[in-house]
Amino acid sequence: MDYLKIKGIDSLQGSIKIAGAKNASLPLIAMTILAKNKLNIENLPDVVDIKTLLKLLTNLGAQCSFEEHHVSVDTKNIHETRATYDIVKTMRASILVLGPILARFGHCEVSLPGGCAIGQRPIDLHLKALEQMGAEIDIKAGYVETKAPNGLKGCEIIFDKITVTGTANIVMAAALAKGTTTIVNAAREPEVVQLCEILNNSGVKIKGIGTSVLKIKGTNGKLVDIKDFAIIPDRIEAGTYLCAAAITNSELTITDVEPKHLDAVIRKFEEMGFSFTLTKDTITIYPANEIKPVKIITQEYPAFPTDMQAQFMALATQANGTSIIEERLFENRFMHVSELQRMGADISLNGHIATVKGKTELSGTDVMATDLRASSALVLAGLIAKGETDIHRIYHLDRGYDSLEKKLQNAGAKVQRLKE
Repeated sequence: MDYLKIKGIDSLQGSIKIAGAKNASLPLIAMTILAKNKLNIENLPDVVDIKTLLKLLTNLGAQCSFEEHHVSVDTKNIHETRATYDIVKTMRASILVLGPILARFGHCEVSLPGGCAIGQRPIDLHLKALEQMGAEIDIKAGYVETKAPNGLKGCEIIFDKITVTGTANIVMAAALAKGTTTIVNAAREPEVVQLCEILNNSGVKIKGIGTSVLKIKGTNGKLVDIKDFAIIPDRIEAGTYLCAAAITNSELTITDVEPKHLDAVIRKFEEMGFSFTLTKDTITIYPANEIKPVKIITQEYPAFPTDMQAQFMALATQANGTSIIEERLFENRFMHVSELQRMGADISLNGHIATVKGKTELSGTDVMATDLRASSALVLAGLIAKGETDIHRIYHLDRGYDSLEKKLQNAGAKVQRLKE
């Protein structure tokens, strides 16, 4: 197994190019099941989750060719409608094929995704919505078996809570349904917006894109002609590298980014004393005279993202004062706390609220990654820790960060990928 060895540094410099968004790529790859044509997708990140979903499509009968951040996908010859456990167990986002396969073929079997390190992510909202659209659902031997022999029908769906993958799944199912589907309390994340925009540009009429109410007029079972497209920049990767600059109190430029997707994150940096220059596709962060403590509450977009909580917790260890971080979306998303404490962080937990006292000196040691974003928090802590930090189980990092150690090395970090 690989691990990262990091030596503490004084500062970073230069620029880091941001890859395409993993969380946008996954639903868009699943969306190709709705296409009647072969299509090309650009700016895909080279991460494990992308390869996993492409393997799933290949198993279903699609032809996929992935090379240099580009994939060509041809789903014309898909004949299999069963997504097996051996793939779904490695990535919960595999559930995204449920909606499009059911809409296209009228039946689908998808393995239940099982547990998740950061907490429960039940798919009951997906299933309830599909039932409202006319699907018959049965759960047998760990598989969700769905049938819609007469096709899916448009209806009004009100999500009890905001769900990003649930919104994406139902948007794709509704694209081929009969009539109009209205989704109330829909997710507004940029990744959902891009999915809707591409379908809308391909002949599926969608109103309310970017709002909490979506209206999708289905094609009554007809596959759609989807034009080639490029994936939007990864706002979480961009936020992570901005945290790397902030924790080392460095000037750094992030390129190939969409600044408006990071409004809530940038506001928190500004509260902590950092300043910025923004252009159409770059963000430059400047050192703070003093890193101030901050209060963070994670919520759905456009509020502060849960996927940036761990990175800001690492940063808060270097603030002059006490920061409060409240995690409202996932019950187990503080697993990085014990590892940061091993490095000397002064963090106390009370339920879903973490209190971080700074400024504390961190020391390098052996730590273990527990999930994707927790892994990046340990990398950030390692950048400023005294001595060397060895981060184990970095397969979590490889699920969502494209060439992380190389990008940090180019900015001056002392990071090595080694074998256990």
